[in-house]
Amino acid sequence: MVGQSPLDPSEGRTAVLLEPFVHQVGGHMSVMKYDEHTVCKPLVSQELSFYESLPLAMRQFTPQYKGIISVHLKKDSLGNLTLIASPSLQTESCGRLDNAIGDSSVTIWHKCKWAASTGTGSEHAFVKWSHTQLTKTFKDSCPGKMLLRTDLQYHTDSLLEDANRNQPERKSYNPWGLHCHRQHLNRMSSKHNENKLHQFLLLENVVSKYNYPCILDLKMGTRQHGDDASEEKKARHIKKCEQSTSASLGVRICGMQVYQADTGHFLCKDKYYGRKLSPEGFRQTLRQFLCNGNHLRTDLLEPIILRLKALLSVIRKQSSYRFYSSSLLIIYDGQEHKENTAPLDNHLHFQKTNCTTSHGTHHSRVDVRMIDFAHTTFKGSKCNHTTYDGPDHGYIFGLENLIKILQNISEGK
Repeated sequence: MVGQSPLDPSEGRTAVLLEPFVHQVGGHMSVMKYDEHTVCKPLVSQELSFYESLPLAMRQFTPQYKGIISVHLKKDSLGNLTLIASPSLQTESCGRLDNAIGDSSVTIWHKCKWAASTGTGSEHAFVKWSHTQLTKTFKDSCPGKMLLRTDLQYHTDSLLEDANRNQPERKSYNPWGLHCHRQHLNRMSSKHNENKLHQFLLLENVVSKYNYPCILDLKMGTRQHGDDASEEKKARHIKKCEQSTSASLGVRICGMQVYQADTGHFLCKDKYYGRKLSPEGFRQTLRQFLCNGNHLRTDLLEPIILRLKALLSVIRKQSSYRFYSSSLLIIYDGQEHKENTAPLDNHLHFQKTNCTTSHGTHHSRVDVRMIDFAHTTFKGSKCNHTTYDGPDHGYIFGLENLIKILQNISEGK
């Protein structure tokens, strides 16, 4: 899906500088922030086919599909790579490209020097900054657009594991999105020059309404490889499933961020952590996802369970659909309603699961969304390789187990 000609700024079309989506907690493909309510990702024809023929009953459980944009690489005056979107549809005016690149703090990437460049040999950088460092730029060219300042604190230790192959407990902003962004830019720059146009999907930013979005990314189902996978890739995915909770529970953790009210930072876990969990470890981590460093958010359990049951009812009716390698996001706001707030204990660490419970009368706003449909297949799909009968039983198996575990947490088991 690569075009042949770059955006010509003289054409008078709006150009948008894409930012890394800092709330991406899982996956390997970079998700970019287009505006406050929209993200974008590289277009995969199979995923586009899914969104274009999305069953009505599933729309409440998927991001809204907003269209397609063209994207190309561009080097700024400092030699840093950026991604520039040239919308094919009428979008909010965010000023001229020249003005955008002229702002020294316009993007994280302009000053994003990864730990690998410091001589540490670490492939993954660890980025730490507080939520309060979000600040407005583009004040003249695009009022209201929020961008991250670039005064980031870097750590040279590995994002993924420490010397003992354990993932360190870090109270930080989630670095996974920046990790994916760096890899994506490197791949694009090595394969294509700046004159190539790439097509991206525009999708709803499903966490834009949350002040402190707590996100659990779950890889659903007992099978993860698509019908088009090579024998080598198929074997690799089967092994991952067999060695993780994908086989035993039909679901595994692919990424997580949880706002810690006592420290003001996010606690983050990635897919490598999730792969190593036993069924009991999965249950404990699910409980941790609902703990804010001080108490268990029991007010979230009923609305999450109800939403999952509603999704389960819908999936059971989707004959021929197979959601291979798709993810399920569970989302809530780390900023509590006042009636649920208890005094904070700054010495209570997240890894201790003896959080006290907080019983609120107000059902906190939660959301459950399916994402990542690059390997989804269904009868009538343009990219259909195999036609299946009945619903996706592997996905249903995972949903049923997820609901049971949350019900057990709710009952204090």
